[in-house]
Amino acid sequence: MSVLVTKEAPLFTATAVMPDDTFKDDFALADLRGKYVTLIFYPQDFSFVCPTELLATDHKVDQFRERDCEVLGISVDSHFTHQAWRRTPIEEGGIGPIRFPLVADVSQQITRDYGVLADDFVALRATFLLDRQGVVRHQLVNDPNVGRNMEDTLRVLDALRHIETHGRMCPANWEEGQESIEGTPAGITKYLKQFRVKL
Repeated sequence: MSVLVTKEAPLFTATAVMPDDTFKDDFALADLRGKYVTLIFYPQDFSFVCPTELLATDHKVDQFRERDCEVLGISVDSHFTHQAWRRTPIEEGGIGPIRFPLVADVSQQITRDYGVLADDFVALRATFLLDRQGVVRHQLVNDPNVGRNMEDTLRVLDALRHIETHGRMCPANWEEGQESIEGTPAGITKYLKQFRVKL
């Protein structure tokens, strides 16, 4: 697996199932330049942890968009399978009409380009957060059996937006509204004295 943080995110064009349940054959990551983008790679449609993650993401999708961030789900399933999963009721193991696109990476090339293809078979449970210029600023990969926390993805997005706006660094456990750090020796000294961080 490669580390893409600080590097330009690999571009792709693929078929996606859109929130209105239609297919978009030329869905292109490049078209989202100028916005933050969260890529949610997951192993497989009609599986077990995956629907919990996509539904948890859907519950937060408005919060992502309020932060000028688009969310994309990506797996190696076909767009037909994505659509069938969306059309399957939640109580029957489906995800229902989620409000963000699902990209079909049937060739596995997108997953491979992002370094998260497991055993030449499925995507690992991976998250990539891209800035407005298309540079990867956050990368997280979980064991397939461990679901992600979308609240923490939002927290990292808040931190990146704060840094972009204020030019200050975000310390451990930082959340929106808390004190950030001026990137100088005096700045960290002031922060540690104020908050008495125990190292």
